[in-house]
Amino acid sequence: MNGMGHRKHIGTVALAVLGLGVLLSGCMETVQPASDANLTPLDRRLLANAPYARATISEQYQRHIVEYPRREAPGTILVNTDARYLYYVLPEGKAIRYGVTVGEEALAWSGVAKVGRLAEWPSWTPTPEIKQRMHVPSYVSPGPQNPMGARALYLFEGNKDTLYRIHGTNQPEYIGHAISSGCIRMTNEDVIDLYKRVKIGTPVIVL
Repeated sequence: MNGMGHRKHIGTVALAVLGLGVLLSGCMETVQPASDANLTPLDRRLLANAPYARATISEQYQRHIVEYPRREAPGTILVNTDARYLYYVLPEGKAIRYGVTVGEEALAWSGVAKVGRLAEWPSWTPTPEIKQRMHVPSYVSPGPQNPMGARALYLFEGNKDTLYRIHGTNQPEYIGHAISSGCIRMTNEDVIDLYKRVKIGTPVIVL
């Protein structure tokens, strides 16, 4: 490649990286949806007595509607684990951007899946590996004390459960960090909002 061609190639790469940066930063924020619009009476009762401290989520990880330059179809979920954001794609080049907790590097999962199951206030049965690593009980009943939180979206590849989930949390202070066992955690208020928008078969892309 000659000098001019090389400089042109570098310029193209730089523009691509710049475009990706705009997506990751979500700098073109427009509207912040109401945080509790979809809470049911049960949600309000359980969350009012949650056995964890209310966390102050930094502004960058609060829910916003942002410009979305990628080409995924409306209704798609995209998770950018590096940026700690989950996007729910809307029509007309927009997306709802939520802050999330992602998996530690050794436990992270990436790929293309679909929502194969949905649950409100799910119970939790840890895998043997998680039980050994985290010293948790064999079963945790539904409720705000449950690490799965208020809602869970179960990710499937074809008809096979990947064992990865998008779910709520009882540790909202870790939104924006990489400390989970591989699953994608959201605040309970945000996962309730997302849950109302998705259906079985919703495509999920985890970068």
